[in-house]
Amino acid sequence: MKIIHCADLHLDSRMTSNLTREKARERKAELLNTFQRMIGYAVDHQVKAIIIAGDLFDTKNVSAAARNAVKAAILGHPDIQFYYLKGNHDADSFLSDLEEIPPNLRLFGDQWTSYAVDGSGPGSVVISGAELNRQNSGTICSALSLDVERFNIVVLHGQEAESAGRDNAEVIPLKGLRNKGIDYLALGHIHSYKSEALDNRGRYCYCGCLEGRGFDECGEHGFVLLDIDEEKRSFRETFVPIASRNLYVLEADVTGCMTSAEIAGRIREELLERNYPSKSLLKIVLTGLVDVECEKNTDLLLKQFEEDYYFLKIYDETGFLVDYNDFALDQSLKGEFVRTVRGAKDLSEEEKAVIIRYGIQALAGEDLEGEEAGFS
Repeated sequence: MKIIHCADLHLDSRMTSNLTREKARERKAELLNTFQRMIGYAVDHQVKAIIIAGDLFDTKNVSAAARNAVKAAILGHPDIQFYYLKGNHDADSFLSDLEEIPPNLRLFGDQWTSYAVDGSGPGSVVISGAELNRQNSGTICSALSLDVERFNIVVLHGQEAESAGRDNAEVIPLKGLRNKGIDYLALGHIHSYKSEALDNRGRYCYCGCLEGRGFDECGEHGFVLLDIDEEKRSFRETFVPIASRNLYVLEADVTGCMTSAEIAGRIREELLERNYPSKSLLKIVLTGLVDVECEKNTDLLLKQFEEDYYFLKIYDETGFLVDYNDFALDQSLKGEFVRTVRGAKDLSEEEKAVIIRYGIQALAGEDLEGEEAGFS
């Protein structure tokens, strides 16, 4: 039997944190299309069930397009069982819009609910889940009772922890779920793929989100395919990347560079080595130490590379080096300024370097607006 484990789809996410309005609309549509492509994958691979482990939607007010797409996916594929557990971003607006709950849509409440996917004998698959809240999270693990002769999938949405904390809402205490007869713990809430042993019998897995939405969600994204051998009560777990686009952060060490052209060359070397697809969203972070008189224009650098990717931003996190010997005998205003700043007792070396950097630029009549705000 094949089962898909997905979570954190966040359909209807606005996608406006980095993108223009036009590209945000496009990414919003791509997010919905990726969900539909996952359904197509399920059809092509004879998937029996799809587990949605929370945060199907991103907001309480679901758009007609997203609502209709999910409804069509469920109603249009009666041979696939959908198991939907609401997460912290989900609300009842989608369900309340349905005239009736489709027979192939299974829901969970704040107490354990179990569904037999196919059959009832030893090794048959049972999916159990509960939606966490402040009232039940402290006792939900102790209330879980499973038939150890079955293949048990447990669905929860929350942050993993070894034990429950003071604020128990949305915390999944793994300690309380060990040795309960769980074969696969299908989790949602963390947006990157993670799979580890739960105990001697089972594994716990965060499948991650289908599409990365920001630069805190870099790398490949997709869902998990479970291929279960019911007779042997074993399974094979496969991460299936499906995202339309991926996000990446590239750190480029530009230590020693003196011009924007040299920095561009260093960036180009790093990009050639990694070979990111042109459809990617990319953040380049400049690191390292450069001379205070280095000519460095991030706007110019952005123009050189932005057409190569769907979206590009450049952050400047470089520090400055000052060779005070270069200014020791300089009788100009610049030399006097550098020596004065060097002698300041109430400034750190880093603060002195930044002040000298901007002072030299100001004395030269250069425009400081091209500099990254992170230097201030």
